[in-house]
Amino acid sequence: MIRALALCLALSPVLASPVQAQSVRLSDVIEGEFRPGWQTPSGTHMAALHLHLAPKWKTYWRAPGDAGIPPQFDWTGSENVGSVRFHWPAPDVFRTNGMQTVGYHDELVLPIEVTPKDPRKPVRLKASVDLGVCKDICIPTTLLLGTALPAPGHADSAINAALRARPATGAEAGLDRITCTLEPIRDGMRITARMDLPAQGSDEVVIFESGLSNVWVSESQVRRDGRRLTAVADMVPPSGGPFALNRSAVVVTVIGGQGRAVEIRGCPAD
Repeated sequence: MIRALALCLALSPVLASPVQAQSVRLSDVIEGEFRPGWQTPSGTHMAALHLHLAPKWKTYWRAPGDAGIPPQFDWTGSENVGSVRFHWPAPDVFRTNGMQTVGYHDELVLPIEVTPKDPRKPVRLKASVDLGVCKDICIPTTLLLGTALPAPGHADSAINAALRARPATGAEAGLDRITCTLEPIRDGMRITARMDLPAQGSDEVVIFESGLSNVWVSESQVRRDGRRLTAVADMVPPSGGPFALNRSAVVVTVIGGQGRAVEIRGCPAD
């Protein structure tokens, strides 16, 4: 989090002037709310975080890239919440000063599936959401949000649209095979993924997630040869040396633009 914030600030020379930075009011840049949604047939509740951003401002995906700030949720104070699951819509890729970030511009509806501790009792969400918003400058901010989740609730077209905008699974996208090669490097691990996958666009970006919250992952080097897509990235833990990587926890996301993305969970050996 600190490293991401430092890089984000480094991309924002305007922040060198406190007067200019203070002239940006958060209320002019971002507003947030929970959409209460509905109960699902399985007994969970589908709600959503809805962010409204000023034109040309952006916020970040769960794996935001070198200069982004990943959103963090603190559910302290929520009532009857057993667990939450995020259904992330396909993100966009941005380039600023030669650095790659991943996120959303103008608006984000992030579906949140809530499993109650006791399905017979009402559910209330209360959250402190830490996130970053950027345009010419980057501003870390905290939103304090809450809402009751009505039972049974009602369908919400904005949430349904966000659910339809999720990345395709490998099977849905026509993935035939994926394998990963791991090799130790001086300060961590290098991962090479080889995917037999139809092209997702003319300028594909591949994002690796290690499944470990404290491991930094570099921007991937991507090459396509027909149906074969190859991506290489470095993973660096705080210890600065080789480490054990759980292949089943690795997530590989291919972003092709125009709302096209593929999310592949797990990366077996050759």
